[in-house]
Amino acid sequence: MTGESDMQFFAVVARRNSLTEAALELGLTASAVSRRLARIEDRLGVRLINRTTRRLSLTSEGEAYLSASFDIINRVAAAEEAISSARGEPQGLLRINATFQFGREHVAPAISAFSALHPDVQIQLVLTDAPPNLIEEGFDLQIRFGEPTATRHVMGLLLRNRRVLIASPAYLQKHGTPKRLSDLTQHSCIVLRQEHKAYDVWRFGPDASVRVAGGLSTNDGEIAVSWVLDGHGIMMRSEWDITRHVRAGRLAVVLPRYFMQADVMAVYPERLNLSAKVRMFIDFLRDRLREKAPELHLP
Repeated sequence: MTGESDMQFFAVVARRNSLTEAALELGLTASAVSRRLARIEDRLGVRLINRTTRRLSLTSEGEAYLSASFDIINRVAAAEEAISSARGEPQGLLRINATFQFGREHVAPAISAFSALHPDVQIQLVLTDAPPNLIEEGFDLQIRFGEPTATRHVMGLLLRNRRVLIASPAYLQKHGTPKRLSDLTQHSCIVLRQEHKAYDVWRFGPDASVRVAGGLSTNDGEIAVSWVLDGHGIMMRSEWDITRHVRAGRLAVVLPRYFMQADVMAVYPERLNLSAKVRMFIDFLRDRLREKAPELHLP
C-alpha cells in the first residue's frame, strides 16, 4: 500500500515545476513534500528528481519510476472503474481540462449538474489557454476544438462548430464590407493569440488563407469579441460564442463562404476509453450542448 501511495504522490510532484506547486496540490507544506520525496529516494536507493531553486527535473531513474507509477495507478483506476461500472455508479477522481471561456460557460455548469447526480465522483476542472499534455498532466478528459495533437488519444464529437469572420455593423458602415478574402489585408483585423504560432494567418482550408494585421491583439477571446462589438475591426471567432450577437444584430458575418471547421471534441487517452466516469460525463455534456445547439449555431 505504501508503494502505491508513494507512486501517486510522486506522480503529482513530477507534474509540477516546483515543490511549492506540488505542495499546494497535495495540501501539504513544501518541507513535508521534500521530506517525503527524500524518504522515497532513500527507500529506492536512487535520486528521482533534481531540485534547484527555480524548478524540478526528473532524473533518468525518475522518468522510469514515473512511467511505472502511471502504469500501476492506471491499472488500479481501471479495476476500480470496472467495479463501479458493475454497480452502475461512477466514482473516483475525474480531472478535466478545457479552455477558459468555453469551460466557464459550458463545462463548469455541466460539472455542477453532473456532480449533483453522481456525488461519488470528485471532479477537478483546470482551464488553460493552450491544451496541456494529457498524460504528463494527469488529465482524464480534455474539451477542445479540432483534432487532438497526439495520435494515442481517443476523441468524440460533442458539438459541431465553425469559426467565421465577424464585424460590427458600425465598422462595416465606416470601412466597407470585404468582397474577397484578399480585401482583409486592407482592414483592421483583431488577432487572437492562442495555441498557434502564426496568429496573423487565417486559414480556411488547404487552399484559402490570408495574412492579416491590425492594431489590437489579445490572448483572451472575450476581450477580443468586446473590441469587435466596439467597432475596432474584423475577427475570426467560433459561432458558439458569437451567434447570440449576430441574432441580436450587434455583429454581422463577413465573407460567409469562408469559415474554419473547429468542432468541440472530447479528447481522452486510449487507456481510459472504457472508464465509466469519463464515458458518462462525456455523454452528459454532449446531451447538454446539443440541447443548446440551436442557440449556439448561426441560422
